[in-house]
Amino acid sequence: MREIIKMIVVLTVLSAFSGGLLAAIRGGTKDKIEYQQLVFVKGPAIRTILEGCSNDPIVDRFKIKDGDIERSFFVGVFDGKADTVAFESFGKGFGGDIGLMVGINIDDDKIIGMGVTTHSETPGIGSKAKTDPKFSDQFKTLGLVQSFKVKPDGGKIDAISGATVTSRGVCGGITEAGSVYKRLKPQIAEKIKEFN
Repeated sequence: MREIIKMIVVLTVLSAFSGGLLAAIRGGTKDKIEYQQLVFVKGPAIRTILEGCSNDPIVDRFKIKDGDIERSFFVGVFDGKADTVAFESFGKGFGGDIGLMVGINIDDDKIIGMGVTTHSETPGIGSKAKTDPKFSDQFKTLGLVQSFKVKPDGGKIDAISGATVTSRGVCGGITEAGSVYKRLKPQIAEKIKEFN
């Protein structure tokens, strides 16, 4: 009996120590992991959307609390004026969530670009949402505060051939981005002033 109690105490101490060590490592590497995700996962889409800006949008960013979620906004400075932001939204695709980076000019509320950051779509079919510029270019210059739909659903967006569910997911993600933008625009407009 004494051996069993001793073993339980030793296992409890080892488990507590291991859990504490893992939590400390996670806390210590959190900022590095976030930066690596920004550079290698979200960065390519951000840089493509904000191409031609005179600043580094990965560095020039701010966060706004949106309910339980803290959203990151990446600032683009064009012609000496910080008037463009990009932020991430999500839509439901065929293989799961589709991460989207959406760029908006805050002066006219129009989309300047869109890029897929993460997805689990079918390679060569649904994955074209990330690689096909004809698909993503359809969203440019459209007003963000509207609902986006593919043509089979009565909208204006041409779906990717063979990947209508993915196309609907992208449209849903951009519509969601519009809702977020509409809700947070006063805070975005205030925060972006810091970059002028």
